Amino acid sequence: MKFAHIAALIGGLLATAPASAETLIRIGYPGTGIDDRPYAYGDYAAVANVQQLVEAEFKDVPDVKVSWTFFRGAGPALNESLAAGQLDFAAGLGDLPSIVGRSRGLQTKYLASAGSHDALYLAVPPDSQLKTVEDLKGHKVAQFRGTNLQIATDRVLEKHGLTEKDIRFVSLDSNAATAALVSGNVEASFGGSEYLDLAKRGAVKIIYSTKNDDPTLGRNAGLLVTAEFEKAHPEFTAKVVRAFVKAARFGSDEANRQAVFELWSKAGLPVESFEADFKDEPLAHRMSPVVDDFIIARYKDQAERAKAYGLVKKDVDIDSWFETKYLKQALADLKLENYWPTFDAKGQKVTEGEVEHTKAASN
Repeated sequence: MKFAHIAALIGGLLATAPASAETLIRIGYPGTGIDDRPYAYGDYAAVANVQQLVEAEFKDVPDVKVSWTFFRGAGPALNESLAAGQLDFAAGLGDLPSIVGRSRGLQTKYLASAGSHDALYLAVPPDSQLKTVEDLKGHKVAQFRGTNLQIATDRVLEKHGLTEKDIRFVSLDSNAATAALVSGNVEASFGGSEYLDLAKRGAVKIIYSTKNDDPTLGRNAGLLVTAEFEKAHPEFTAKVVRAFVKAARFGSDEANRQAVFELWSKAGLPVESFEADFKDEPLAHRMSPVVDDFIIARYKDQAERAKAYGLVKKDVDIDSWFETKYLKQALADLKLENYWPTFDAKGQKVTEGEVEHTKAASN
């Protein structure tokens, strides 16, 4: 299904199951584990899924059921499912695909941050002569286009004096990109922590990471709900947000570091990959659900870049997209208003978070 059909679908298909008998809350996640395992990793959505926190939030509402769908096609595939009325929530949907969807008529509301400061890695074969981002000029590089990886990559290139036109990009999903890199069918690949285990085993080497670069680089994602579902079921929306905030709190607590990594390993990556990914970095840096100036600025910047790169054809209204009343209520109910640090638009810390000063007991 092409996005050209979305406008027609929104009016007739973006609807939820009737609440008269049973309400099915349908959550989509933009990705899968290794070999398409139905698990996520690297964010608090994965915590919520494995610990069944959304389901637990509805334990006293017997007519409500929860389903999860994991999309190998990542954000673009999840957007198509939203447009077809097959989902109510998008958990961890990357900034670029959610912006593209909004620009083309998808009626969603941004409820909470669901992943920020997510590191980006540049991997090459172990015998490669490529040593820097600048060296990529003219080379064949894998990239999962249409996802939040695309603009994140473009920003890295820009910081290092390159553009997409300087690179011979090949669009491959994460699993296919990894296979292509290991087999030598591409000369480099941008991606996430999935490359760290390969690097440890000597199958690839990492020549660059955004962790050592401008703090505004990297990837961001959000928790979204369809406007139709939120309007019909505000009380259910509040419960879902509350469940994800609980997941974020568990995932941010340093006392749970090992438990979180083991939980993520259900996706097929070893614990050691997450230990390397989060080395010298607090969990809360990426697990915060808070919508602060940094998150708002990143989405506005990504929207502008998406238009400049021709990925969207018109300006995207970001300010009216955010609906944080459910998040604020969940934070207040759980006494977490000051739990996470906040950052300004440039990525500099504005306020300390309680999580930084205590290893709170897990829920």
